[in-house]
Amino acid sequence: MLTDVQIAQSAQMQPIKEIADRLGLAEDDLELYGKYKAKISLDAISKAKENPDGKLVLVTAINPTPAGEGKTTTMIGLSQALNKLGKKSIVAMREPSLGPCFGVKGGAAGGGYAQVVPMEDINLHFTGDIHAITTANNLIAAMLDNSIQQGNPLHIDTRQIVWKRVVDLNDRALRHIVVGLGGKVNGVPREDGFDISVASEVMAILCLATSLEDLKQRAGRMIVAYNDAGEPVTVDDIKATGAVTLLLKDAIKPNLVQTLDHTPVFVHGGPFANIAHGCNSVMATQLALKLGDYAITEAGFGADLGAEKFLDIKCRQAGLKPDAVVIVATVRALKMHGGVAKEDLAEENLEALRKGIGNLEKHIENIAKYNLPGVVAINAFPTDTEAELQLLNEICKSKGVDVAISRVWAQGADGGIELAEKLLEILETKEADFAPLYDLNLPIADKIRTIAKEIYGADDVVFMKKVMTKMQKYTEQGLSNLPICVAKTQYSLSDDPTLLGRPEGFTVTISDLIPNTGAGFLVAISGDIMRMPGLPKVPAAVNMDIDEDGTIVGLF
Repeated sequence: MLTDVQIAQSAQMQPIKEIADRLGLAEDDLELYGKYKAKISLDAISKAKENPDGKLVLVTAINPTPAGEGKTTTMIGLSQALNKLGKKSIVAMREPSLGPCFGVKGGAAGGGYAQVVPMEDINLHFTGDIHAITTANNLIAAMLDNSIQQGNPLHIDTRQIVWKRVVDLNDRALRHIVVGLGGKVNGVPREDGFDISVASEVMAILCLATSLEDLKQRAGRMIVAYNDAGEPVTVDDIKATGAVTLLLKDAIKPNLVQTLDHTPVFVHGGPFANIAHGCNSVMATQLALKLGDYAITEAGFGADLGAEKFLDIKCRQAGLKPDAVVIVATVRALKMHGGVAKEDLAEENLEALRKGIGNLEKHIENIAKYNLPGVVAINAFPTDTEAELQLLNEICKSKGVDVAISRVWAQGADGGIELAEKLLEILETKEADFAPLYDLNLPIADKIRTIAKEIYGADDVVFMKKVMTKMQKYTEQGLSNLPICVAKTQYSLSDDPTLLGRPEGFTVTISDLIPNTGAGFLVAISGDIMRMPGLPKVPAAVNMDIDEDGTIVGLF
Protein backbone atom coordinates (compact mmCIF):
# COMPACT_ATOMS: atom_id res chain seq x y z
CA MET A 1 0.00 0.00 0.00
CA LEU A 2 1.32 3.43 -0.93
CA THR A 3 1.85 6.01 1.80
CA ASP A 4 0.24 9.43 1.61
CA VAL A 5 3.49 11.06 0.58
CA GLN A 6 4.10 8.42 -2.10
CA ILE A 7 0.61 9.01 -3.50
CA ALA A 8 1.22 12.76 -3.52
CA GLN A 9 4.64 12.39 -5.18
CA SER A 10 3.16 10.25 -7.96
CA ALA A 11 0.46 12.83 -8.78
CA GLN A 12 0.35 14.36 -12.26
CA MET A 13 -0.33 17.99 -11.42
CA GLN A 14 -1.68 20.46 -13.95
CA PRO A 15 0.00 23.87 -14.32
CA ILE A 16 -1.69 26.22 -11.90
CA LYS A 17 -2.54 28.54 -14.79
CA GLU A 18 -4.88 25.83 -16.10
CA ILE A 19 -6.57 25.45 -12.71
CA ALA A 20 -7.03 29.23 -12.56
CA ASP A 21 -8.40 29.35 -16.10
CA ARG A 22 -11.24 27.00 -15.12
CA LEU A 23 -12.13 29.48 -12.37
CA GLY A 24 -12.27 32.35 -14.83
CA LEU A 25 -8.95 33.80 -13.70
CA ALA A 26 -6.49 35.12 -16.28
CA GLU A 27 -2.73 34.74 -16.07
CA ASP A 28 -2.46 38.41 -15.12
CA ASP A 29 -4.62 37.64 -12.06
CA LEU A 30 -1.93 35.29 -10.75
CA GLU A 31 1.36 35.81 -8.98
CA LEU A 32 3.18 32.57 -9.71
CA TYR A 33 5.28 30.72 -7.14
CA GLY A 34 6.72 28.18 -9.53
CA LYS A 35 4.60 26.03 -11.83
CA TYR A 36 2.03 24.67 -9.39
CA LYS A 37 1.38 27.43 -6.85
CA ALA A 38 0.08 30.96 -7.24
CA LYS A 39 -1.28 33.86 -5.26
CA ILE A 40 -4.37 35.69 -6.45
CA SER A 41 -3.87 39.41 -7.01
CA LEU A 42 -5.88 41.92 -5.01
CA ASP A 43 -7.25 43.37 -8.26
CA ALA A 44 -8.65 39.96 -9.25
CA ILE A 45 -10.23 39.58 -5.81
CA SER A 46 -11.83 43.00 -6.15
CA LYS A 47 -13.26 42.12 -9.58
CA ALA A 48 -14.62 38.80 -8.33
CA LYS A 49 -16.76 40.61 -5.73
CA GLU A 50 -19.20 41.42 -8.52
CA ASN A 51 -20.03 37.72 -8.94
CA PRO A 52 -22.98 36.11 -7.12
CA ASP A 53 -22.25 33.88 -4.13
CA GLY A 54 -22.27 30.11 -4.35
CA LYS A 55 -23.31 27.80 -1.51
CA LEU A 56 -21.13 27.78 1.63
CA VAL A 57 -20.59 24.41 3.33
CA LEU A 58 -18.69 24.06 6.61
CA VAL A 59 -16.95 20.78 7.42
CA THR A 60 -16.44 20.12 11.13
CA ALA A 61 -16.02 17.04 13.34
CA ILE A 62 -16.41 15.35 16.69
CA ASN A 63 -13.78 15.98 19.37
CA PRO A 64 -10.51 14.55 18.03
CA THR A 65 -8.94 11.37 19.40
CA PRO A 66 -5.70 9.47 18.70
CA ALA A 67 -7.85 7.15 16.55
CA GLY A 68 -8.21 9.89 13.93
CA GLU A 69 -11.26 11.53 12.35
CA GLY A 70 -10.14 12.69 8.89
CA LYS A 71 -11.94 16.04 8.69
CA THR A 72 -9.55 17.63 6.19
CA THR A 73 -9.42 14.47 4.07
CA THR A 74 -13.23 14.29 4.01
CA MET A 75 -13.52 17.96 3.05
CA ILE A 76 -11.11 17.53 0.14
CA GLY A 77 -12.76 14.32 -1.04
CA LEU A 78 -16.22 15.90 -0.84
CA SER A 79 -15.17 18.75 -3.12
CA GLN A 80 -13.57 16.27 -5.52
CA ALA A 81 -16.82 14.29 -5.61
CA LEU A 82 -18.94 17.39 -6.25
CA ASN A 83 -16.75 18.25 -9.24
CA LYS A 84 -17.04 14.69 -10.53
CA LEU A 85 -20.83 15.14 -10.39
CA GLY A 86 -20.47 18.15 -12.67
CA LYS A 87 -20.61 20.84 -10.00
CA LYS A 88 -18.13 23.69 -9.66
CA SER A 89 -16.71 23.19 -6.19
CA ILE A 90 -13.73 24.94 -4.55
CA VAL A 91 -12.01 24.14 -1.25
CA ALA A 92 -10.94 26.90 1.14
CA MET A 93 -8.71 25.50 3.88
CA ARG A 94 -6.07 26.45 6.42
CA GLU A 95 -2.33 26.36 5.87
CA PRO A 96 -0.36 23.87 8.00
CA SER A 97 1.95 25.14 10.72
CA LEU A 98 5.49 23.77 10.87
CA GLY A 99 4.98 23.10 14.60
CA PRO A 100 2.61 20.12 14.26
CA CYS A 101 4.30 19.00 11.03
CA PHE A 102 7.58 18.38 12.86
CA GLY A 103 5.86 17.58 16.15
CA VAL A 104 2.91 15.24 16.55
CA LYS A 105 1.13 14.56 13.29
CA GLY A 106 3.37 15.30 10.32
CA GLY A 107 1.74 16.89 7.25
CA ALA A 108 -1.75 18.37 7.05
CA ALA A 109 -2.94 18.41 3.44
CA GLY A 110 -5.45 15.56 3.48
CA GLY A 111 -4.59 11.92 2.95
CA GLY A 112 -4.75 8.97 0.60
CA TYR A 113 -6.46 9.92 -2.66
CA ALA A 114 -8.04 13.04 -1.15
CA GLN A 115 -4.98 15.25 -0.91
CA VAL A 116 -3.93 18.75 -1.85
CA VAL A 117 -0.71 19.04 -3.84
CA PRO A 118 2.14 19.94 -4.00
CA MET A 119 1.89 18.41 -0.54
CA GLU A 120 5.54 18.87 0.44
CA ASP A 121 5.50 22.55 -0.46
CA ILE A 122 2.24 23.21 1.39
CA ASN A 123 3.63 21.65 4.57
CA LEU A 124 7.14 23.15 4.29
CA HIS A 125 7.25 26.96 3.99
CA PHE A 126 4.70 27.09 1.09
CA THR A 127 4.61 30.71 -0.15
CA GLY A 128 6.09 32.16 3.04
CA ASP A 129 2.88 33.50 4.60
CA ILE A 130 3.58 32.19 8.10
CA HIS A 131 7.15 33.50 7.91
CA ALA A 132 5.78 36.95 7.04
CA ILE A 133 3.42 36.75 10.02
CA THR A 134 6.32 35.72 12.27
CA THR A 135 8.45 38.63 11.09
CA ALA A 136 5.62 41.16 11.44
CA ASN A 137 4.87 39.95 14.96
CA ASN A 138 8.53 40.12 15.99
CA LEU A 139 8.99 43.57 14.44
CA ILE A 140 6.27 44.77 16.80
CA ALA A 141 8.10 43.15 19.74
CA ALA A 142 11.41 44.74 18.71
CA MET A 143 9.88 48.21 18.27
CA LEU A 144 8.10 47.88 21.60
CA ASP A 145 11.32 47.05 23.44
CA ASN A 146 13.14 49.78 21.53
CA SER A 147 10.58 52.35 22.65
CA ILE A 148 11.25 51.38 26.25
CA GLN A 149 15.02 51.47 25.69
CA GLN A 150 14.90 54.92 24.05
CA GLY A 151 13.56 56.73 27.10
CA ASN A 152 10.12 55.06 27.28
CA PRO A 153 8.16 58.08 25.97
CA LEU A 154 4.88 56.11 26.14
CA HIS A 155 5.43 55.32 29.85
CA ILE A 156 4.99 51.61 29.20
CA ASP A 157 4.75 49.52 32.35
CA THR A 158 7.22 46.68 31.70
CA ARG A 159 5.19 44.47 34.05
CA GLN A 160 2.17 44.86 31.78
CA ILE A 161 3.60 43.97 28.36
CA VAL A 162 1.20 41.51 26.69
CA TRP A 163 2.86 41.15 23.30
CA LYS A 164 5.03 38.04 22.92
CA ARG A 165 7.51 37.00 20.30
CA VAL A 166 6.66 33.98 18.08
CA VAL A 167 8.30 31.17 16.15
CA ASP A 168 6.56 28.56 13.98
CA LEU A 169 7.96 25.53 15.78
CA ASN A 170 7.09 23.60 18.94
CA ASP A 171 9.72 24.81 21.40
CA ARG A 172 8.69 24.57 25.06
CA ALA A 173 11.99 26.08 26.27
CA LEU A 174 10.86 29.45 24.90
CA ARG A 175 7.55 29.64 26.76
CA HIS A 176 8.97 31.71 29.64
CA ILE A 177 12.23 33.62 29.18
CA VAL A 178 14.02 36.76 30.30
CA VAL A 179 15.19 39.31 27.72
CA GLY A 180 17.43 42.36 27.91
CA LEU A 181 20.25 40.74 29.88
CA GLY A 182 23.88 41.77 29.47
CA GLY A 183 23.91 45.47 30.33
CA LYS A 184 22.20 48.73 29.34
CA VAL A 185 23.00 48.48 25.62
CA ASN A 186 21.03 45.22 25.37
CA GLY A 187 17.69 46.63 26.47
CA VAL A 188 15.63 46.63 29.64
CA PRO A 189 15.56 43.25 31.44
CA ARG A 190 12.07 41.83 31.72
CA GLU A 191 10.12 38.59 31.60
CA ASP A 192 9.00 37.57 28.13
CA GLY A 193 8.07 34.45 26.16
CA PHE A 194 7.31 32.97 22.77
CA ASP A 195 4.02 31.73 21.34
CA ILE A 196 3.81 29.60 18.22
CA SER A 197 3.37 31.83 15.16
CA VAL A 198 -0.14 30.64 14.34
CA ALA A 199 -1.29 31.83 17.79
CA SER A 200 -0.17 35.39 17.05
CA GLU A 201 -2.88 38.00 16.74
CA VAL A 202 -1.18 38.94 13.46
CA MET A 203 -2.37 35.58 12.09
CA ALA A 204 -5.88 36.35 13.33
CA ILE A 205 -6.04 39.79 11.68
CA LEU A 206 -4.68 38.38 8.41
CA CYS A 207 -7.42 35.74 8.41
CA LEU A 208 -10.23 38.16 9.30
CA ALA A 209 -9.22 41.12 7.12
CA THR A 210 -11.28 41.85 4.01
CA SER A 211 -8.74 44.14 2.31
CA LEU A 212 -5.25 45.56 2.73
CA GLU A 213 -6.70 48.72 4.27
CA ASP A 214 -8.79 46.66 6.71
CA LEU A 215 -5.63 44.71 7.61
CA LYS A 216 -3.79 47.97 8.32
CA GLN A 217 -6.56 49.26 10.57
CA ARG A 218 -6.69 45.96 12.46
CA ALA A 219 -2.92 45.96 12.90
CA GLY A 220 -2.95 49.46 14.35
CA ARG A 221 -5.59 48.51 16.95
CA MET A 222 -3.66 45.57 18.42
CA ILE A 223 -2.78 46.07 22.09
CA VAL A 224 0.88 45.41 22.94
CA ALA A 225 1.15 46.70 26.52
CA TYR A 226 -0.34 49.02 29.13
CA ASN A 227 1.15 52.27 30.44
CA ASP A 228 1.67 53.37 34.02
CA ALA A 229 -1.92 54.62 34.14
CA GLY A 230 -3.27 51.23 33.01
CA GLU A 231 -4.24 52.51 29.55
CA PRO A 232 -3.65 50.32 26.48
CA VAL A 233 -0.65 50.91 24.21
CA THR A 234 -1.26 49.85 20.62
CA VAL A 235 0.74 49.13 17.48
CA ASP A 236 -0.34 52.57 16.26
CA ASP A 237 1.18 54.09 19.41
CA ILE A 238 4.61 52.55 18.77
CA LYS A 239 4.32 53.64 15.11
CA ALA A 240 4.75 50.12 13.69
CA THR A 241 1.48 49.89 11.72
CA GLY A 242 2.79 50.85 8.31
CA ALA A 243 5.83 48.58 8.47
CA VAL A 244 3.74 45.64 9.72
CA THR A 245 1.28 46.05 6.86
CA LEU A 246 4.15 46.28 4.40
CA LEU A 247 5.50 42.94 5.62
CA LEU A 248 2.08 41.37 5.07
CA LYS A 249 1.35 42.85 1.61
CA ASP A 250 1.87 39.49 -0.14
CA ALA A 251 0.78 37.23 2.70
CA ILE A 252 -2.74 38.69 2.55
CA LYS A 253 -3.28 37.25 -0.95
CA PRO A 254 -4.90 33.77 -1.04
CA ASN A 255 -2.84 30.85 -2.38
CA LEU A 256 -4.22 28.66 -5.18
CA VAL A 257 -3.24 24.98 -5.50
CA GLN A 258 -5.06 21.77 -6.53
CA THR A 259 -6.11 18.32 -5.36
CA LEU A 260 -4.82 15.07 -6.86
CA ASP A 261 -7.63 15.24 -9.44
CA HIS A 262 -7.19 18.99 -10.10
CA THR A 263 -10.01 20.36 -7.95
CA PRO A 264 -9.06 23.99 -7.12
CA VAL A 265 -8.06 24.74 -3.53
CA PHE A 266 -7.35 27.99 -1.72
CA VAL A 267 -4.92 27.38 1.17
CA HIS A 268 -4.60 30.53 3.23
CA GLY A 269 -4.07 31.28 6.91
CA GLY A 270 -3.76 28.77 9.71
CA PRO A 271 -4.77 29.75 13.26
CA PHE A 272 -5.22 26.82 15.65
CA ALA A 273 -8.76 26.35 16.98
CA ASN A 274 -7.79 25.42 20.55
CA ILE A 275 -5.79 28.62 21.13
CA ALA A 276 -7.10 30.90 18.35
CA HIS A 277 -10.17 31.13 16.09
CA GLY A 278 -9.28 28.16 13.88
CA CYS A 279 -10.46 29.30 10.43
CA ASN A 280 -8.81 29.98 7.09
CA SER A 281 -8.89 33.55 5.75
CA VAL A 282 -12.10 35.43 5.06
CA MET A 283 -10.63 36.54 1.72
CA ALA A 284 -10.04 32.94 0.58
CA THR A 285 -13.52 31.84 1.67
CA GLN A 286 -15.20 34.80 -0.04
CA LEU A 287 -13.17 34.21 -3.20
CA ALA A 288 -14.21 30.54 -3.27
CA LEU A 289 -17.84 31.65 -2.94
CA LYS A 290 -17.49 34.11 -5.80
CA LEU A 291 -15.66 31.78 -8.19
CA GLY A 292 -17.49 28.51 -7.50
CA ASP A 293 -21.00 27.16 -7.11
CA TYR A 294 -19.95 25.47 -3.88
CA ALA A 295 -17.33 26.65 -1.38
CA ILE A 296 -16.27 23.84 0.95
CA THR A 297 -14.38 25.03 4.00
CA GLU A 298 -13.35 23.69 7.41
CA ALA A 299 -12.71 24.88 10.93
CA GLY A 300 -10.23 23.29 13.29
CA PHE A 301 -10.86 20.44 15.73
CA GLY A 302 -14.41 19.63 16.89
CA ALA A 303 -17.55 21.67 16.43
CA ASP A 304 -17.23 22.94 20.01
CA LEU A 305 -14.12 24.88 18.95
CA GLY A 306 -13.61 25.58 15.24
CA ALA A 307 -17.24 25.50 14.14
CA GLU A 308 -18.42 27.66 17.05
CA LYS A 309 -15.75 30.25 16.25
CA PHE A 310 -16.45 30.04 12.51
CA LEU A 311 -20.13 30.73 13.14
CA ASP A 312 -19.91 33.23 15.99
CA ILE A 313 -16.77 35.14 14.96
CA LYS A 314 -15.82 34.68 11.30
CA CYS A 315 -19.32 34.58 9.83
CA ARG A 316 -20.49 37.46 11.99
CA GLN A 317 -17.54 39.68 11.07
CA ALA A 318 -17.50 38.80 7.36
CA GLY A 319 -21.25 38.61 6.79
CA LEU A 320 -21.03 34.96 5.70
CA LYS A 321 -24.15 32.78 5.77
CA PRO A 322 -23.47 29.03 5.69
CA ASP A 323 -25.93 26.78 3.88
CA ALA A 324 -25.06 23.42 5.48
CA VAL A 325 -22.64 21.69 7.83
CA VAL A 326 -20.91 18.32 7.47
CA ILE A 327 -19.91 16.65 10.76
CA VAL A 328 -17.12 14.09 10.34
CA ALA A 329 -16.78 11.08 12.64
CA THR A 330 -15.27 7.61 12.63
CA VAL A 331 -16.53 4.47 14.31
CA ARG A 332 -13.05 4.06 15.78
CA ALA A 333 -13.01 7.52 17.37
CA LEU A 334 -16.52 7.15 18.75
CA LYS A 335 -15.56 3.84 20.38
CA MET A 336 -12.59 5.61 21.95
CA HIS A 337 -15.00 8.26 23.28
CA GLY A 338 -16.92 5.29 24.68
CA GLY A 339 -13.91 4.09 26.66
CA VAL A 340 -12.16 1.64 24.32
CA ALA A 341 -8.36 1.64 24.33
CA LYS A 342 -6.65 2.46 21.03
CA GLU A 343 -5.21 -1.05 20.65
CA ASP A 344 -8.71 -2.59 20.92
CA LEU A 345 -10.51 -0.38 18.39
CA ALA A 346 -10.50 -3.01 15.63
CA GLU A 347 -12.88 -5.22 17.64
CA GLU A 348 -16.66 -4.74 17.32
CA ASN A 349 -18.03 -3.07 20.44
CA LEU A 350 -21.60 -1.82 20.12
CA GLU A 351 -21.88 -0.88 23.78
CA ALA A 352 -18.86 1.43 23.63
CA LEU A 353 -20.01 2.84 20.31
CA ARG A 354 -23.45 3.63 21.73
CA LYS A 355 -21.80 5.41 24.66
CA GLY A 356 -19.32 7.30 22.47
CA ILE A 357 -21.99 8.43 20.04
CA GLY A 358 -23.06 10.85 22.76
CA ASN A 359 -20.16 13.06 21.66
CA LEU A 360 -21.47 13.11 18.09
CA GLU A 361 -25.02 13.72 19.27
CA LYS A 362 -23.91 16.83 21.15
CA HIS A 363 -22.22 18.25 18.06
CA ILE A 364 -25.34 17.53 15.98
CA GLU A 365 -27.46 19.38 18.55
CA ASN A 366 -25.02 22.29 18.59
CA ILE A 367 -25.14 22.82 14.83
CA ALA A 368 -28.94 22.81 14.98
CA LYS A 369 -28.75 25.72 17.43
CA TYR A 370 -27.45 27.86 14.57
CA ASN A 371 -30.48 26.91 12.43
CA LEU A 372 -28.29 25.04 9.95
CA PRO A 373 -29.00 21.67 8.29
CA GLY A 374 -26.33 19.03 8.73
CA VAL A 375 -25.17 15.66 7.52
CA VAL A 376 -22.88 13.20 9.31
CA ALA A 377 -19.99 11.86 7.25
CA ILE A 378 -18.62 8.56 8.53
CA ASN A 379 -15.00 8.32 7.46
CA ALA A 380 -14.88 4.57 6.87
CA PHE A 381 -12.18 2.17 8.08
CA PRO A 382 -11.85 -1.50 7.01
CA THR A 383 -12.44 -2.57 10.63
CA ASP A 384 -15.93 -1.00 10.78
CA THR A 385 -18.61 -3.69 11.02
CA GLU A 386 -22.08 -3.61 9.48
CA ALA A 387 -23.65 -3.73 12.94
CA GLU A 388 -21.63 -0.69 14.06
CA LEU A 389 -22.47 1.30 10.94
CA GLN A 390 -26.15 0.38 11.26
CA LEU A 391 -26.27 1.50 14.90
CA LEU A 392 -24.61 4.79 14.02
CA ASN A 393 -27.04 5.36 11.17
CA GLU A 394 -30.09 4.64 13.35
CA ILE A 395 -29.02 6.99 16.16
CA CYS A 396 -28.20 9.84 13.78
CA LYS A 397 -31.52 9.51 11.97
CA SER A 398 -33.30 9.58 15.33
CA LYS A 399 -31.72 13.01 15.72
CA GLY A 400 -33.09 14.06 12.33
CA VAL A 401 -29.69 13.99 10.63
CA ASP A 402 -28.75 11.93 7.58
CA VAL A 403 -25.59 9.83 7.43
CA ALA A 404 -23.29 9.13 4.48
CA ILE A 405 -20.32 6.81 4.32
CA SER A 406 -17.13 8.47 3.05
CA ARG A 407 -14.35 6.37 1.51
CA VAL A 408 -12.38 9.23 -0.01
CA TRP A 409 -9.05 8.23 1.55
CA ALA A 410 -9.04 4.97 -0.41
CA GLN A 411 -11.10 5.98 -3.47
CA GLY A 412 -10.77 9.73 -3.89
CA ALA A 413 -13.73 11.39 -5.62
CA ASP A 414 -15.53 8.07 -6.18
CA GLY A 415 -15.51 7.42 -2.43
CA GLY A 416 -17.23 10.76 -1.78
CA ILE A 417 -20.15 10.45 -4.20
CA GLU A 418 -22.61 9.22 -1.54
CA LEU A 419 -21.72 12.14 0.72
CA ALA A 420 -21.83 14.65 -2.13
CA GLU A 421 -25.25 13.45 -3.28
CA LYS A 422 -26.59 13.55 0.27
CA LEU A 423 -25.26 17.10 0.70
CA LEU A 424 -26.81 18.24 -2.57
CA GLU A 425 -30.14 16.79 -1.50
CA ILE A 426 -29.96 18.66 1.80
CA LEU A 427 -29.04 21.92 0.08
CA GLU A 428 -32.05 21.55 -2.22
CA THR A 429 -34.61 20.47 0.38
CA LYS A 430 -33.62 22.10 3.67
CA GLU A 431 -33.51 25.81 4.33
CA ALA A 432 -30.69 27.39 6.31
CA ASP A 433 -31.66 30.28 8.56
CA PHE A 434 -28.29 31.00 10.11
CA ALA A 435 -28.10 33.06 13.28
CA PRO A 436 -25.18 33.38 15.73
CA LEU A 437 -25.52 31.78 19.16
CA TYR A 438 -25.45 34.94 21.27
CA ASP A 439 -26.13 38.67 21.10
CA LEU A 440 -22.98 40.79 21.10
CA ASN A 441 -24.63 43.26 23.47
CA LEU A 442 -24.74 40.71 26.27
CA PRO A 443 -22.26 41.26 29.12
CA ILE A 444 -18.92 39.46 28.66
CA ALA A 445 -19.66 36.92 31.39
CA ASP A 446 -23.04 36.05 29.88
CA LYS A 447 -21.54 35.43 26.44
CA ILE A 448 -18.95 33.07 27.94
CA ARG A 449 -21.65 31.29 29.95
CA THR A 450 -23.79 30.90 26.84
CA ILE A 451 -20.97 29.18 24.95
CA ALA A 452 -20.07 26.96 27.92
CA LYS A 453 -23.63 25.90 28.68
CA GLU A 454 -25.08 25.66 25.18
CA ILE A 455 -22.07 24.31 23.23
CA TYR A 456 -20.02 22.43 25.83
CA GLY A 457 -22.92 21.30 28.03
CA ALA A 458 -21.42 22.79 31.21
CA ASP A 459 -23.47 23.39 34.32
CA ASP A 460 -21.82 26.75 34.93
CA VAL A 461 -18.67 28.86 34.56
CA VAL A 462 -16.19 29.83 37.26
CA PHE A 463 -14.32 33.10 36.69
CA MET A 464 -10.99 33.61 38.43
CA LYS A 465 -10.71 36.85 40.42
CA LYS A 466 -8.39 38.51 37.89
CA VAL A 467 -10.86 37.68 35.12
CA MET A 468 -13.66 39.43 37.02
CA THR A 469 -11.41 42.49 37.30
CA LYS A 470 -10.54 42.35 33.60
CA MET A 471 -14.18 42.01 32.55
CA GLN A 472 -14.99 45.22 34.41
CA LYS A 473 -11.92 46.94 32.95
CA TYR A 474 -12.68 45.92 29.36
CA THR A 475 -16.30 46.94 29.76
CA GLU A 476 -15.17 50.41 30.84
CA GLN A 477 -12.84 50.53 27.82
CA GLY A 478 -15.75 49.82 25.45
CA LEU A 479 -14.72 46.25 24.59
CA SER A 480 -17.70 44.41 26.08
CA ASN A 481 -19.50 44.07 22.72
CA LEU A 482 -16.78 41.89 21.16
CA PRO A 483 -17.40 38.18 20.47
CA ILE A 484 -15.63 35.54 22.55
CA CYS A 485 -12.85 33.21 21.39
CA VAL A 486 -12.42 30.45 23.98
CA ALA A 487 -9.01 28.80 24.25
CA LYS A 488 -9.83 25.28 25.43
CA THR A 489 -8.67 21.69 25.08
CA GLN A 490 -9.74 20.10 21.82
CA TYR A 491 -10.01 16.60 23.27
CA SER A 492 -13.14 17.11 25.37
CA LEU A 493 -16.35 19.11 25.29
CA SER A 494 -15.28 20.24 28.77
CA ASP A 495 -12.05 22.01 29.76
CA ASP A 496 -10.66 18.70 31.10
CA PRO A 497 -8.98 16.68 28.30
CA THR A 498 -9.61 13.39 30.15
CA LEU A 499 -13.41 13.72 30.04
CA LEU A 500 -14.27 12.02 26.76
CA GLY A 501 -17.66 11.24 25.24
CA ARG A 502 -20.41 13.59 26.42
CA PRO A 503 -19.49 14.65 29.95
CA GLU A 504 -22.12 16.04 32.29
CA GLY A 505 -22.13 17.87 35.61
CA PHE A 506 -18.96 19.86 34.99
CA THR A 507 -18.03 23.51 35.30
CA VAL A 508 -15.70 25.48 33.06
CA THR A 509 -13.04 27.66 34.66
CA ILE A 510 -11.89 30.85 32.93
CA SER A 511 -8.39 31.72 34.13
CA ASP A 512 -7.61 34.72 31.94
CA LEU A 513 -9.18 37.12 29.46
CA ILE A 514 -7.08 38.69 26.70
CA PRO A 515 -8.30 41.48 24.38
CA ASN A 516 -7.45 40.91 20.71
CA THR A 517 -8.72 44.29 19.57
CA GLY A 518 -7.22 43.99 16.09
CA ALA A 519 -8.89 40.65 15.49
CA GLY A 520 -12.04 41.95 17.14
CA PHE A 521 -12.60 39.38 19.89
CA LEU A 522 -11.81 38.61 23.51
CA VAL A 523 -9.81 35.43 24.17
CA ALA A 524 -11.08 33.55 27.24
CA ILE A 525 -8.47 31.09 28.53
CA SER A 526 -9.97 27.89 29.92
CA GLY A 527 -8.07 25.00 31.46
CA ASP A 528 -4.38 24.26 30.98
CA ILE A 529 -3.93 25.78 27.52
CA MET A 530 -0.46 26.67 26.25
CA ARG A 531 0.10 28.94 23.26
CA MET A 532 3.49 27.33 22.61
CA PRO A 533 3.25 23.53 22.17
CA GLY A 534 6.10 21.17 23.01
CA LEU A 535 7.51 18.28 21.02
CA PRO A 536 6.43 14.70 21.87
CA LYS A 537 8.87 12.02 23.01
CA VAL A 538 9.40 10.95 19.41
CA PRO A 539 8.79 14.00 17.15
CA ALA A 540 7.57 13.45 13.60
CA ALA A 541 10.79 15.19 12.52
CA VAL A 542 12.77 12.07 13.55
CA ASN A 543 11.40 10.16 10.55
CA MET A 544 11.86 12.92 7.97
CA ASP A 545 14.65 13.06 5.43
CA ILE A 546 15.50 14.04 1.86
CA ASP A 547 17.77 12.14 -0.52
CA GLU A 548 20.27 13.53 -3.01
CA ASP A 549 17.60 13.45 -5.74
CA GLY A 550 15.36 15.73 -3.67
CA THR A 551 12.81 13.02 -2.74
CA ILE A 552 11.24 13.71 0.67
CA VAL A 553 10.38 10.86 3.04
CA GLY A 554 8.63 10.74 6.39
CA LEU A 555 6.48 13.84 6.05
CA PHE A 556 3.38 11.66 6.59
